[in-house]
Amino acid sequence: MAAKPSIPKGTRDFSPVEMAKRNYIFNIIRDVYHLYGFQQIETPSMEMLTTLMGKYGDEGDKLLFKIQNSGDYFSGLTDEELLSRNAAKLAGKFCEKGLRYDLTVPFARYVVMHRDEITFPFKRYQIQPVWRADRPQKGRYREFYQCDADVVGSDSLLNEVELMQIVDSVFTRFGIRVCIKINNRKILSGIAEIIGESDKIVDITVAIDKLDKIGLDNVNAELQEKGISDEAIAKLQPIILLSGSNEEKLVTLKQVLANSEIGLKGVEESEFILSTLKNLGLKNELELDLTLARGLNYYTGAIFEVKALDVQIGSITGGGRYDNLTGVFGMAGVSGVGISFGADRIFDVLNQLDLYPKEAVNGTQLLFINFGDKEAAFSMKVLAQVRAAGIRAEIFPDSSKMKKQMGYANSKTIPFVALVGENEMNEGKVTLKNMETGEQKLVSPEQLISELS
Repeated sequence: MAAKPSIPKGTRDFSPVEMAKRNYIFNIIRDVYHLYGFQQIETPSMEMLTTLMGKYGDEGDKLLFKIQNSGDYFSGLTDEELLSRNAAKLAGKFCEKGLRYDLTVPFARYVVMHRDEITFPFKRYQIQPVWRADRPQKGRYREFYQCDADVVGSDSLLNEVELMQIVDSVFTRFGIRVCIKINNRKILSGIAEIIGESDKIVDITVAIDKLDKIGLDNVNAELQEKGISDEAIAKLQPIILLSGSNEEKLVTLKQVLANSEIGLKGVEESEFILSTLKNLGLKNELELDLTLARGLNYYTGAIFEVKALDVQIGSITGGGRYDNLTGVFGMAGVSGVGISFGADRIFDVLNQLDLYPKEAVNGTQLLFINFGDKEAAFSMKVLAQVRAAGIRAEIFPDSSKMKKQMGYANSKTIPFVALVGENEMNEGKVTLKNMETGEQKLVSPEQLISELS
């Protein structure tokens, strides 16, 4: 007996209903991106490892899926290298490519490669899968989609403002209540500076970014493990736990960071973004959150994260400004800012809150029952008119028993069925049955289209 087929851990199949839901998510995000002037690009699933390595920190490098070279990939290796069993070194020898880890680094590579064809500022969006060799768990997959939008070639904070408007618009359309959290890496650098630990900025941000997950005591323990002094940790406490309105937090930060030029610059940028958005009347909550650090090393200015208010789940959108990402590809001085919607987590949230509109999930609106060759030929003509009017319709291909055909309609949750027998053909009409109520009526093709439009 053949072994039952399987798929790799951390990957999933999607049913027709699930795909309808996913396409609903992608279409809303795509529509809002278009409203703000973003244009779509795509990049290859695989990139050269030289493009990917070193852009995500040591942990990120370990999570890259590497692709084995085709052909005789042992040819350039010595027996000594083979017998060393050094996996990392060997992979470096016979793997030149890897699956993309995110969409931002490939986008930076794209900008550098196509700089002569691009008009700046360049506003692009990208909806494609990414891969990470992570440990699969609930809400975390090895293959998942990102829905990114970035603006490069402009330092203006209006870009940050518009990206937050996009976030607000998308979640308002979904009907998901969210809190949009904002911080600035310059503020975090300023904090590290005034507590005398500037060289430990990465350790500090990585630790405080975990506050929601592990709590204050564990964050402090991690800071101690990283060699940060007790005195510096003590100075950090009131800053991490800063409360009040956004305006009150900004006033306090101006005082706390008075001797840090970079810190005050971060406060100034945050104040502009928050005050501008306040005047634009967002539908969702906006919060300055100093514990927000975002793990990736390339953020240099404003950083964002979005949390759903009615479901326990991690961040469902994130992003920030990066001033030097294209510099690693030899194109310095190009500032960028972007966001990424977590489509898979949004999918889970919409499922938990049952927020999918019926029309987004239902496929076929009308099924023609097949009673035989003559009836099918008549139905096909009406079917052509119905489809031309934009109504999703199909005919059962075989003249099977009525029970089987009606069962097919039920299993696909098709709301209407068209019945065509000898009487209907003589009158040039069809009998339309509402599958929910059981109501039936004789209608002309024009009336049928009117009923379902």
